[in-house]
Amino acid sequence: MNKTFIIIVIIMLLLVSCSKKNTVYDVITANMKDINGTFVMIDLNSDKEIIFNKNLSETKTTPCSTFKIWNTLIGLETNLINLTDESFYKWDSVTRLIPEWNKDLTLKEAFQVSCVPAYQNLANKIGVEKMQLWIDKINYGNKDISSGLDIFWLPRPQKKSILISPKEQTLLIKKLINNQLPFSDKSIESIKTIMLYKTEKNGTLYGKTGSGNNVGDIIGNNIGWYVGYVMSKNGNYAFSCLIYDKNIKGSDVKSLVEKILIESKLL
Repeated sequence: MNKTFIIIVIIMLLLVSCSKKNTVYDVITANMKDINGTFVMIDLNSDKEIIFNKNLSETKTTPCSTFKIWNTLIGLETNLINLTDESFYKWDSVTRLIPEWNKDLTLKEAFQVSCVPAYQNLANKIGVEKMQLWIDKINYGNKDISSGLDIFWLPRPQKKSILISPKEQTLLIKKLINNQLPFSDKSIESIKTIMLYKTEKNGTLYGKTGSGNNVGDIIGNNIGWYVGYVMSKNGNYAFSCLIYDKNIKGSDVKSLVEKILIESKLL
């Protein structure tokens, strides 16, 4: 067997090996191919986009609790809250279905357990005029908060919530992290601290879940969101994942996103 033949065989093996290397899109597709949903990733340092299910990525729907990212930022900018606020939420002694809501909470705790009454209180403190002003400033979705100051981001019977697409969510996160929105450096650093979820060997994950039932007054039309960004030695991306399923919750979507990022060597 001559050396030329051996070299050719080695080159062919290398080419085959490279051709089998999974891209981030391949990993996303493998995990979402049988799911009614979309996954959008946008490079924080370029215009590179990775999109699974383009049509759904551009379809507007209710943001659910992912709006808490922006509610928090607006609260910080209007000096109604601060990161060290130990009394952000004073429990009103009303027992609710989610046990974690039935106690006093700091700002970070309320964000992490997605305490709806805490953020309804914050929205009411901000007021309609300031809330609309900030929604317009950051160009959030269709900018419609007319369904009610303390419910406009949530699906409610016979109420039309504010609407935003997964791609719009991702672009907003990219602008936020790149300091392209009218928030102070202090507020941006605070929301990063609040959104921090975990650090693994390849990177750090930041995000917020969202869950909604009977969206659009359609029984069983339930959605789960996970919106955020990942800072990794293998790339920095803003992302948004939205899934439709009668049994879906935001925590399920977070687990799926985490799995995809780990398999993609981003986490």
